[in-house]
Amino acid sequence: MDNRSHTPLDGRSKELRKKVVAILEAARRGHVGSTFSLIEIFRVLYDSVLRFDAENPKWEGRDRCILSKGHGCLAQYVMLAEKGFFPEEELYRFCQTGGILGGHPEYHKVPGIEASTGSLGHGLSIGIGFALRARIDHLDYKTYVVIGDGESNEGSIWEAAMCAGKYRLSNLTVMIDYNKHQSYDSTFNVMDLEPYADKWKSFGFEVREVDGHDVKKLEGVLSEVPFNRDKPLVIICHTIKGKGISFAENNLDWHHKNNLSDGEITSLYQELARE
Repeated sequence: MDNRSHTPLDGRSKELRKKVVAILEAARRGHVGSTFSLIEIFRVLYDSVLRFDAENPKWEGRDRCILSKGHGCLAQYVMLAEKGFFPEEELYRFCQTGGILGGHPEYHKVPGIEASTGSLGHGLSIGIGFALRARIDHLDYKTYVVIGDGESNEGSIWEAAMCAGKYRLSNLTVMIDYNKHQSYDSTFNVMDLEPYADKWKSFGFEVREVDGHDVKKLEGVLSEVPFNRDKPLVIICHTIKGKGISFAENNLDWHHKNNLSDGEITSLYQELARE
C-alpha cells in the first residue's frame, strides 16, 4: 500500500495536536515527530476500543494498553487526561519538578500507564505476560501493545514475537507506528524492515495494514479483532512522522526538540489553524 498517508486531519485530531503544542509550550521540549504520528492510533484506542475505568485504573477487567515506544508518550498522556485518569492541569507540568509526567511513561506514577517504557523493545514482552496471564486465569481482557518501526530493530521484539506465535495469543494485538523514520535516518537506511508484513506472518501472526491517520479505517480494522482466534495479531499502521505540521513531517530535526523558541511554538499553532 501507499507508504504515505494523505488523510486530512479532522477537527478532533487538530485539537489533540493543539493540546500537545500547549504542553510543548509549557515544557519547551518533547518528542514532536513520534507524538504526532501516534495521535490517531491512541485517539481510536481510547475513544472506541479499550475497556477501562478512569476512576479505578487498576480494575481487573480493564484492557491493557502499553506504549512500548515510550518517547511518544505525549499522545497517550493527552488521551489519559481527557478520559479523566488525572487532571488536565498535570499535562502542563510535563517534565517539570513536582509533575508526574516524564519524557517516558512510568508505571505506579501515572494512572493508566501499564508499564514503564523507554528502553526500546521491552513493551511487547510485558504485553505477552499480560496476555498469558489472562489465558491462565480465564480473564477476558485484551492486551494492546503499540511499538515503533525503529524499535523493531531490537532483537527482543522478535524474541517476543516468537513467544506470542508459539502460544497463539489471539488476545494480543500489536499496533506498529510505521512512520518509516527513526531518530537519525530512515528505517530503510538504518535497518530495512521489508518485507515487514511477511516477517510478522512468518512468526505466526495474523496481519492487517491500514492508514494510521484514517480514523474510520482504524476503527474498522480494530472492530474486527481478533482476526484469527488461533493467532496473535499485528496491525501495521502506515503513518507520517510529525503528521499535521508541514515543516516537521519526515523532518528528523523534529524527532525531539529542546529549548523550543516562541517562534517555533507560534509556527506550530499556525500550522494547526490552517484549513
